[in-house]
Amino acid sequence: MTVDHTVRLRFSDDSRAAATHTNLSAVRRDGPVLWIAGDETATVERLLADNPDKPAEFGEETRFRLADLVDLPGADADEEADVEGLARTGHFLWAVGSHSLRRKQIRGHHDGPKALKRLARVEGQDNRQILVRLPVADVGGVPTPVREKVVDGVVHRAAALSGRDDLRRMLRDDEHLAPFLPIPGKDNGLDIEGIAVRDDRVYLGLRGPVLRGWAFVLELRPYVTPDAPARLRLRPFEDGRPYRKHVLDLDGLGVRDLCPDGDDLLVLAGPTMALDGPVRVYRWHDAARTGMPSVVRGELISRELELSFGEGDDHAEGLSTYGDDRILVVYDSPALSRLTADGAVIADVLRLPR
Repeated sequence: MTVDHTVRLRFSDDSRAAATHTNLSAVRRDGPVLWIAGDETATVERLLADNPDKPAEFGEETRFRLADLVDLPGADADEEADVEGLARTGHFLWAVGSHSLRRKQIRGHHDGPKALKRLARVEGQDNRQILVRLPVADVGGVPTPVREKVVDGVVHRAAALSGRDDLRRMLRDDEHLAPFLPIPGKDNGLDIEGIAVRDDRVYLGLRGPVLRGWAFVLELRPYVTPDAPARLRLRPFEDGRPYRKHVLDLDGLGVRDLCPDGDDLLVLAGPTMALDGPVRVYRWHDAARTGMPSVVRGELISRELELSFGEGDDHAEGLSTYGDDRILVVYDSPALSRLTADGAVIADVLRLPR
């Protein structure tokens, strides 16, 4: 991996106290703005470029609570949503939670039967089961998520999947994915870790499960109706299901993020389990032109970049196009070398091959 240059990400004291800066899971550039999410909160962060033309730093953070914009399913509005993907297109900012279950960890002070009992505990969190679409308005010259926005007489409201359209619910009878719903994400269970939006298509990348080396991407067609503008619904595909499945040959890796690049999708790929590397960027060619469930292999997909990774740190979790054939990559558990003395976090800008 050859880094073209780096940029500094500066977070507020509140976000640093919540460890958002060391748990980055999603990023999207939006002109002079970076949209950022960590996987330990129920918020989306906005950072502003110090120089819109050639940023060296993104800062002046503003935090947006999802519960202030949409109704979250959890009883505690601030329970973590494990936001693992962000997308920005048209009038909207999209966010998706992991939808995963989690297994309790054995920590240093646990031993014997207590440790084994802890490792047997599997739990879920309601706020992880979210797919939300937030209108973005110009407020004081800066893109800002709002509950409602009027465009050419049309009212766009913040909306979310809910009720019978819950993603885990709709996968209960799926022949490939249903058996993995009760399994924690880090054990090759269901774990959504990327989102890309192109026109009316929403693509969700699954870190797990990976089946015989094949990774999954789900394609959805969300819409709203005038009688329920805050509720996302899903258009059925030809087989009557509200989703379409694509399987990708990522050399046994799972999807860690997705990002549109023209008609293509850039795929950040890494291990499904709790392992270090390998980490790569693939290009799914003409993904937005696909009109049927696809087996994405051979000439349909190419390996673009090999990314570096650490031992227990520097896990690439989010990528965004960055202009001029470049991408921005942010890291979960950043290495100490990425944490500056004045409190910023270093992200990498890499050049894509052409």
